[in-house]
Amino acid sequence: MLKVLFAGTPEVAVPALRRLAGDHEHFEVVAVLTRPDAPQGRGRKLTPSPVKEAALDFDIPVLECDPKEPTFVAELKATGAEAGAVVAYGKILKEDVLGALPMGWYNLHFSLLPQWRGAAPVQRSVWSGDTITGATVFKLTRGMDTGPILAQSTCEIGAHDTSGDVLSRLAEDGSYLLASALTAMAEGRIVLQEQPQGAYEVAKKITHEDARIRFDVPVFAVDRQIRACTPEPGAWCMLHPHGAGDGLQRSVRADAAEASSNAERDMGDAEPFHVLKAHPADTNDPQIPTDLKPGMLASSKKHVWIGTASAPLELEEVKAQGKKAMRAADWARGARLSAGACVD
Repeated sequence: MLKVLFAGTPEVAVPALRRLAGDHEHFEVVAVLTRPDAPQGRGRKLTPSPVKEAALDFDIPVLECDPKEPTFVAELKATGAEAGAVVAYGKILKEDVLGALPMGWYNLHFSLLPQWRGAAPVQRSVWSGDTITGATVFKLTRGMDTGPILAQSTCEIGAHDTSGDVLSRLAEDGSYLLASALTAMAEGRIVLQEQPQGAYEVAKKITHEDARIRFDVPVFAVDRQIRACTPEPGAWCMLHPHGAGDGLQRSVRADAAEASSNAERDMGDAEPFHVLKAHPADTNDPQIPTDLKPGMLASSKKHVWIGTASAPLELEEVKAQGKKAMRAADWARGARLSAGACVD
C-alpha cells in the first residue's frame, strides 16, 4: 500500500482525492496539503477549500502551511508519506520539497503535455478551438510541467462545451488515470517517458479583462472566448441599453491597462453584462437579422442576437447587472432596449 500526501485546492481536485482515499487496497492518504481557509462571499466569511472539506469527510489530517516555510519539509516527512499527488494545488513546490519524499511527487495536469503547460490549459484549449484535449500524469521536476510522463488519456471537446464542462469530465476521468498511474509506479510496472523538446504554447491564466468579450471578430471566435471563460472568470461586456455613440466603431482593447481605463469610463452610461450561454446563429433561419454591426443588439419574441464581424451570435442565457441569471429572451423583454442598444 502506497502512503500518499495529496496536494490540491479547488473542486476540480476533489474527485482525485476521493478516488485515492477510497481505494484502501492500494493507497493510504496520510495527509492533505491545501490553502488556508479564505474569505468568500459578501460577508467575507472564512471558508475551507473544497479539498479540505473532502479531506475532513475522510478524517484525513490537513496541512495548511506554506511550503516555503522553513519547517515545512520536517512536517512533510513527519507524515510518513512515500509519494505526493498534486492536482491544482496552486503553489510551486521548491527543490527541497520535491526531494523530501522518497518516491517523488506526481501531478495530474489537464492537457496532453507538452501542449498547454501552465495555469489554464482547458480554457486555452477551448479558446484555441482544439477538438481534443486530455489529462497527463507526470513526475514533478523544477521546470513548469516539464517532468517525465507516466500516463495520458484523451477527451473530446464538443462544439458547445464550456471549459467547465470539459474540466468536469477531465477531473473524473483523471482521477482514475492518477490512481492507476501511481499504482503502476509503486509496483514498478511503468516506464517514465521524457517529454519531447520543442516550442509549445503556454496556458497563461485568464484574467477578468481577458474575459471581456470582443465582437469585432468572426462569430466562431466570439463563441470560443465565451465558452473558454465559462464559468470562470465569466465572459462579460458593457451593455449600452440606449446606444453608445461611437461605441461600435471602437475596437475592443487589446491592452489590459487601456481596457481597464475604458471600462471605468463606460460605467457612467453603461453597465456590466454577463453572457452565460450563447451560440453562433443559424444563418439559414430567415428570422435572423443579417445586417447587425459588431456589438449591435437585436431581439424578437423568443431570440436575442448580437452582431459580430461575421454572422450574429445568439444569446441563450445572460446575467444583467443586479439581476439573476435568466433566459436571454426573458431579459430582453424586460430591459426596455432602444433601437440603438449595443454591447462592447
